[in-house]
Amino acid sequence: MRRFFMGSVVAAVIGLLLAGGGYWAYWNFYSRFQPVTISRNAGEVQRLLNEASWVSDGGGGQPLYIVTYRDSAASHRYLRDEVAKLKAAGVETRFIVFARADAEGTPRSTAAERATVAELWLSRDWPLYQRWMATPANSWTAAGLPQADNDLARTAVVEAGRRFDDQLGRLLRDSGVRISYPLILWRDRDGFLKACGCADSRAWAFIRDDVGAPDRLGDPDQALSPSEEEPSAPDGTAAMPYPDLSAIPPIDSPSGPAPLGPQGQDQGDARPAASSARPQPPRRAAPAASQQEDTTFY
Repeated sequence: MRRFFMGSVVAAVIGLLLAGGGYWAYWNFYSRFQPVTISRNAGEVQRLLNEASWVSDGGGGQPLYIVTYRDSAASHRYLRDEVAKLKAAGVETRFIVFARADAEGTPRSTAAERATVAELWLSRDWPLYQRWMATPANSWTAAGLPQADNDLARTAVVEAGRRFDDQLGRLLRDSGVRISYPLILWRDRDGFLKACGCADSRAWAFIRDDVGAPDRLGDPDQALSPSEEEPSAPDGTAAMPYPDLSAIPPIDSPSGPAPLGPQGQDQGDARPAASSARPQPPRRAAPAASQQEDTTFY
């Protein structure tokens, strides 16, 4: 009885360890990357998105909001790898950029970045955003743009972007969203507002599934081009790599199968052609009978 009891305890402990390990693996490799459905303050979150000055190249499709700052490496990867897939599904990507506030006296944005953010919020200039993203951060000087640091109005715009990020983050945390950038918000097929702190690329597939975007661009099953298609016979049938043998009589025919010539023609009882490379001279004709008459006298 004691042995049975000890075996049961060991089996229970092993079962608990396996169950705990399975749950941890499910959470670590799958569950924690799933988007969160906004269950609290969804209306206020949507109001913030509508009031923000986002930039977009248009398209008029289903909107998807990408909130980020200039130096986010994950945001650059998302822009490079995922945006084209979303647009292939008819999604309009709307970018909302902000300049991060200083942390403990350490600046986390540059004067050129703040000037660009202020200009984007005021003008919503998509070509400017494209140029900014295409230029390395240490090479961007915001040439031609008004400075924001010595302009009360533009400084207020930069601060408005920071307040937007703070308010949005607070509302999303109430619904269980872990804030990281890019911070992406969209509505699924049923109209529910969802959010994802998508710094980890393993979360991106869930967004593609929700909006019906492809995992990769291009159709791998494209038809062959005319130059790659198999050649066809004049009657439209596929060309065969061997001669057509349908004209040969069956093997049990009384006459047997007729031999084929070099080109596949029926040669009857013709013998194989000579294999000599030099053609043989023609034979002389036999002398006529009148010329073969014996004229000798006895």
